[in-house]
Amino acid sequence: MMFVADPERTGETTLPDGRLLGWAEWGPEDGTPVLLCPGAATSRWLGFGAGAVRPLGVRLVSVDRPGLGASSPSPGRTFADFATDVSAFFALRGLERPAVVGNSQGAPFALACAVAGLASSVAVVSGADEVAAPEFATALPDELRGLVDRVAADPRGAEEFFRGFGADAMWTMVMNGSPESDLRVYGEPAFAAAYRRALDEAFAQGPDGYARDTVLAMGRWPFDLAAIGVPVDLWYGEQDTTHSPDNGATLATRIPHARRHVVEGIGGAVLWTHADRVLRTLTAPLP
Repeated sequence: MMFVADPERTGETTLPDGRLLGWAEWGPEDGTPVLLCPGAATSRWLGFGAGAVRPLGVRLVSVDRPGLGASSPSPGRTFADFATDVSAFFALRGLERPAVVGNSQGAPFALACAVAGLASSVAVVSGADEVAAPEFATALPDELRGLVDRVAADPRGAEEFFRGFGADAMWTMVMNGSPESDLRVYGEPAFAAAYRRALDEAFAQGPDGYARDTVLAMGRWPFDLAAIGVPVDLWYGEQDTTHSPDNGATLATRIPHARRHVVEGIGGAVLWTHADRVLRTLTAPLP
């Protein structure tokens, strides 16, 4: 099974303030647009839906967040800043309110776009949950609880701590924390090569982009999930023990009309093992 393919098109778009946003695309240029907010410390290079995007008529667009890959740094950026960048990117690239996918640490960035009214629908796939929310005060493992408390007490110090991570450390962390079902995906030679390249590209400018992403994702999310007025599907593998303390059950209650899907026999690799199903649900016409 082919999980990933090289991008068909890549480029950089100049934002109104002169910064660049790096992007990659798969599928027909006139297809139904879908924006991918990639997972932690990965670049535009790692897409999903190989073999699915063209048959489904999907134009998949992945964007490097500021400071990662080919995108210019934006020190101190916020979720709102990211939504502003995406809004400008959509206008410049002719992408009006596409569907949005948020994978892993990309999930809160995708949800921020939905709150800002930029998305027509959202798929959160193996999404990083709001672990700093009070609902999870006693539900987190000790190590994660310590990081959440560190971010809350000293965000600048926490950001400096996360600057100590690099591509090799991220690879090791993911491999050590994944069930065998995921490792069968991650160890497939083409996937492993694409994933390693995406990690290397993400850290090409240094660790600042990843560190900023992580502080934002692990702190309180400063946007109102109840304000989301578009369809949201939450996808979690039943064997996933790293992205959400309850595999999105609480998150689903906080988003109006959210639908939660728990996929059997897989952990955090749902985006690649169930790409066709995710994309079909995401782009299905509203009833």
